[in-house]
Amino acid sequence: MTAGLEEHNLINPMVRKTFASTIIQNISPLVIVSLLGALSLTSCEPDLKEVDRIANMKKEEAVDISRHVDIIYSDSTRVKANLTAPEMRIKHDSTEVYEFPKSIKIIFYDDNLKETQRITSDHAIRREKEKTTTFTKNVVVTMADGSIIKTEEIIYDESQVDSNSNRIFYNHMPITAFFRDNRGNLQGSSFTSDKDFKHVNIANATGYTIITNNNLFPSLGK
Repeated sequence: MTAGLEEHNLINPMVRKTFASTIIQNISPLVIVSLLGALSLTSCEPDLKEVDRIANMKKEEAVDISRHVDIIYSDSTRVKANLTAPEMRIKHDSTEVYEFPKSIKIIFYDDNLKETQRITSDHAIRREKEKTTTFTKNVVVTMADGSIIKTEEIIYDESQVDSNSNRIFYNHMPITAFFRDNRGNLQGSSFTSDKDFKHVNIANATGYTIITNNNLFPSLGK
């Protein structure tokens, strides 16, 4: 049994060698050259992909992450707003972007430190160069008198705060505004407002209101 196995192992390589030689003899030189070229390309392909991957790899951005953020915004001795968030990310590049990926709340105050409104959202981005803060995802504005605005986006343009502009807060998405006395609501395609939400302009507004004897017209932010 052992001798038979050894003989078989010696004969098999010879058979394979003869078979391979026969195949090569029947192939033209042009086909051999083509096969060799294909083998060369195949062996180089992974290397080329690796080169492309490295060339296209973006440099990892340097980001500072702060947690349990509590920031007071003030002008001289006057407190203007208080920002709180579970996390803030600061990108160290030319964009000067502050991102709040895990929700945010900002409370605004008047000169007497009385709350005028607060804004909450699931996400926000502060662009320092443009002086804008964009709130997105489940944005809710609650005025001190109880009026509420709900939408998916609100932009706060801080560069206009010291002016009399009625476009300090604005958006380009549908909103719903609820009257402070729970007597109805308004829906619109977008809105603009002054800094205190006393003059809210809702585009293409529709809605309903409940008429009472005490107050004929419901109010929003006034």
